[in-house]
Amino acid sequence: MNYRIKLFLTTILIAFVGLAKANVILPAIFSDHMVLQQNTSITIWGWAKALEEVKITVSWDSSKEYKKVTDVSSYWSFNIETPKAGGPYQITIQGYNTIIIDDVLIGEVWLGSGQSNMEWTPAMKIDGGEDEKTKANYPQIRFFTVLPWADSILQKHLTGKWVVCTPESMYHFSALMYFFGREIHSKRNVPVGLICSAWGGSPAEVWMHESIIEGNQTLKQSAEMLKPVSWSPIKPGSLFNTMVYPLAPYKIKGALWYQGEANTSNAIHYQQTLTTLIKNWREAWDYEFPFYIVQIAPWSGYGRDNVNGAIVRDQQRKVANSVPQTGLVVVSDIGNLEDIHPRNKLDVGRRLAAWALHHDYGVAIPFSGPLYQTHEIKKDKVIIHFRYSEEGLISKDGKLKEFEIYDGKQWHSMPAKINGATVEVSTKNISTIKGIRYAYKNDSNPNLFNKAALPASCFEVLIDR
Repeated sequence: MNYRIKLFLTTILIAFVGLAKANVILPAIFSDHMVLQQNTSITIWGWAKALEEVKITVSWDSSKEYKKVTDVSSYWSFNIETPKAGGPYQITIQGYNTIIIDDVLIGEVWLGSGQSNMEWTPAMKIDGGEDEKTKANYPQIRFFTVLPWADSILQKHLTGKWVVCTPESMYHFSALMYFFGREIHSKRNVPVGLICSAWGGSPAEVWMHESIIEGNQTLKQSAEMLKPVSWSPIKPGSLFNTMVYPLAPYKIKGALWYQGEANTSNAIHYQQTLTTLIKNWREAWDYEFPFYIVQIAPWSGYGRDNVNGAIVRDQQRKVANSVPQTGLVVVSDIGNLEDIHPRNKLDVGRRLAAWALHHDYGVAIPFSGPLYQTHEIKKDKVIIHFRYSEEGLISKDGKLKEFEIYDGKQWHSMPAKINGATVEVSTKNISTIKGIRYAYKNDSNPNLFNKAALPASCFEVLIDR
């Protein structure tokens, strides 16, 4: 039997043996060394014998006791107010047995999910990984890795445990999440809890509830375009059921998403797919938390006979432009055209942190590269306006490249130049303008940045005139 299956079934068996003995049982996400979101109402839940009284006390408010009787399903939950960042604290849960959770910190909690670039650890080799390992002594940063497991049925339990950030634990945790969390910790001086729930090679469809896809003809047909692979499930909902649903409603500040490489076969539907996924997750948690997206990097392995990788990147841009409380991190300048797993995770984490620091923590720092906003068609040129270009645009290595104009039949590579905060693309000798695009190849190597040295996203705009 597959090791993952054995491990998960063993965990579930232990859990249900516990239920048979009527002991209070907690989800794995509640354990020693955990971090709870500060200054909010959190939910602590679990199971016990039906109609058993369960009591909770928390050391940050020891004068108060929470208690209730479980319902007939044996489920119980409490809503508890958390203070400002601090700790360590202790939580005591008492029924027929007593559970004490020690070394609990209050701070900021972030969830990261997606494919292998999200789960990629320093041990799997990253730029500067060995040096970073020696510096990773941060007792106020905590990690929780959800062990991979897929199933067609919604699960109550998952497998994982909270660990303190040490050189050894950092070495085997998501590198970009660590760098993200370190930035938040150092800039805000608060404890940070990082939950990584990712599976290499997984398409987006497995990370949302199956019924949503089954109930939408477009998404259903799109999911049917996915081809079976040996390294990941492709059945819709199969990872949502086991690696996302059991986490809710554990309070998080926000989510980080690095995924899309596995959706190049149905790239044209990715905007709708990811938009639906975000909505599904927010409904599961019952609030609109921030959701920050890492745009996939250009890669030659997608092939030169298509632009599917560019389509996914552009669809991600459209999601960030249309869905509230989202942001886009562009990594076209720090990728590797010959490696689908870019080894520079430090800058990815920092750029994600910049979005969070600016939007969620009120820190006035640059956080985004230029994003297409609108365009004007003049006599012999198209003038393109960008968001996040107020201080001006720059080219990092000579003349601008990878701007194209569509005449209704084919795309033409055209010269372009910067004019302050805009780009002017020549339309000389093109009588009909039906579209404009930038960096729209699988193996793009674009060079447009803003003055904060953050790269512009690719885009394609078709024009009906």
